[in-house]
Amino acid sequence: MRCPFCHYADSKVLESRSADEGSSIRRRRECLGCQRRFTTYEKIEERPLIVVKKDGRREFFDSKKLLHGIVKACEKRPVSYEQLEEIVAGIEKEYGHALEREISSDLIGEAVMKRLKDLDEVAYVRFASVYRQFEDVNTFIEEIQQLQKKS
Repeated sequence: MRCPFCHYADSKVLESRSADEGSSIRRRRECLGCQRRFTTYEKIEERPLIVVKKDGRREFFDSKKLLHGIVKACEKRPVSYEQLEEIVAGIEKEYGHALEREISSDLIGEAVMKRLKDLDEVAYVRFASVYRQFEDVNTFIEEIQQLQKKS
């Protein structure tokens, strides 16, 4: 590690401890050139998750955007905000740890619908209507009938 004072290229670690609730390591160092002490932080480099949209566009995964869509589907339903945050966190964890750094928006939409179906059927149908782009009442009826068959 290069010294921030004299720019000497080598230092020794005097002390290491966990920081930021375990997400990084704080290291106290001493420059081998000027003997001054300084602190560095080490943390895992996170690679962003890229969402491939239906039209081929690519954008960074945005948990706030996903949460906003789910909140709209659950409006005036007996579902807590914490439950919705858990859905988003679960999806982010599931796909964030995958080896692939790109994921289709279809996979994310299906994962949301699966979780909403177990949580609140009305919210599920609302989300599905936007996600699957229902065009008429018959599509709603078909989806509800499929839901009733599985219940």
